[in-house]
Order: sequence, then C-alpha cells, then structure tokens
Amino acid sequence: MMNEWFECKIKYDKTMENGLMKKVTEPYLVDALNFTEAERRIIEEMTPFMTGEFQVADIKRAHYAEFFETAEESADRWFKAKLVFVTLDEKTGKERKTSQNVLIQAADLRGAITRLDEGMKGSMMDYVIASVAETQIMDVYHYKEAVPEFSQKQSVEE
Repeated sequence: MMNEWFECKIKYDKTMENGLMKKVTEPYLVDALNFTEAERRIIEEMTPFMTGEFQVADIKRAHYAEFFETAEESADRWFKAKLVFVTLDEKTGKERKTSQNVLIQAADLRGAITRLDEGMKGSMMDYVIASVAETQIMDVYHYKEAVPEFSQKQSVEE
C-alpha cells in the first residue's frame, strides 16, 4: 500500500533571538495513510520538541513524486523542483509533456540542483528542470510501522 504525504502546519509560541515570544506557523511533511493519521503522527513527532502549547493549524495533501535526501549536517533546507518529462506518443508521433514535483534536501540552491542532477542520473527519461524554489518546510517525517505492544512485552520477557 502506498502512503501519501501531508503538509501539516504547526502553530506555537516561539522564543525569538531577542527573547520576545512570537506566534509562528511552521510546515512539516508527514508520510501517512490519511488525514487522521497525519494529525496523530505530527502531534506525536512534535510533542518532545515543544515546551508550551501547540496546535495543528492546517493539513493538506502534498504531491511529491520523489525525495532526494542527505545526511549532511549543513543540508538544513528543503527545495521543491518541478521537472518536466518529455515523452513521444507512439500513435500520434507528438511530444507529450508531463510534470512532477520532487523535494530536495540541501544547504543552498546550487547544492539542490547538484543533488537533483545526481539523483536523476539513472533516469531513462529526458527531463527539464522547470523551476527550483526553497520551501518553508522545517522537517520531513517518514512512515514508521508501529510495533504492537504485546510483541515488545514478549521480547522483554524472553
């Protein structure tokens, strides 16, 4: 079963560098089966990092065909790229263009384009990078399969 990506916006009071409190809204991506699970998962993921109250202000579907991630410490930004694939319709002989969005983790725009080109090296399809822009996404949470409680207890007892 294929999961979907949901952009969840979290609203909370953030302490700014000058010490003042400011209400902010930050987007996060969550891999979930539906809106209900996305809300549950984002609350679960954010709770350890929040000292005060926070709320899920919005959830919407996010359509990304692929993710290009890295473990590099400096790659702390997320970039959205629109790729246009050109295919040839065998029946009519006409070119057909389809577009897909991908998400790239990188330190800057140049690094995002480099990572995208590296990730697409194995692709058999011709593509054009139509646009690349930095997103406001703070972090991405992949799906984690929940371990049933009884199996955890059994392994502890064994």
